[in-house]
Amino acid sequence: MVLELSIKAFQLYLIMDSYQEKLNILSEMIAFARVDQSIKQSEYQFLVKVASNLGIDKTTFDELLKKKTTKPTLKSQAERIVQFHRLLLLMNIDEEQHEKEISLLHTMGLKMGLPPNGISQVLKVMHKYPNKIVPPEVLINIFKTQYN
Repeated sequence: MVLELSIKAFQLYLIMDSYQEKLNILSEMIAFARVDQSIKQSEYQFLVKVASNLGIDKTTFDELLKKKTTKPTLKSQAERIVQFHRLLLLMNIDEEQHEKEISLLHTMGLKMGLPPNGISQVLKVMHKYPNKIVPPEVLINIFKTQYN
């Protein structure tokens, strides 16, 4: 159920500029999934579905699992917010949030140039939603208020 909800939320973000960009984003998601030293089955299934939705075949996905992460270049603020949401979905797919994951997600958001207050607010409000899946429009509105 959580996997299905997360995939549906994620499908809102499938517009990408290039195949390489898709590979880079998936690679970053794989690295984030490994933050607790392993990829859980629920995370793996989510990543496989994301790869499929991005048009990345299983062989290429398996190669990405073996490689070191490349950091995607996110051009616009909207792309950064979308990637932050992807990582938030991935963190919550196994229905566990470890302090290390939350801290890393916060740091990654800062490195993307997202406002610290917006990141903190998203990490707080996620607990108000079923399975901690923050609706995209809620997340976008949080960041919109930070820029006004």
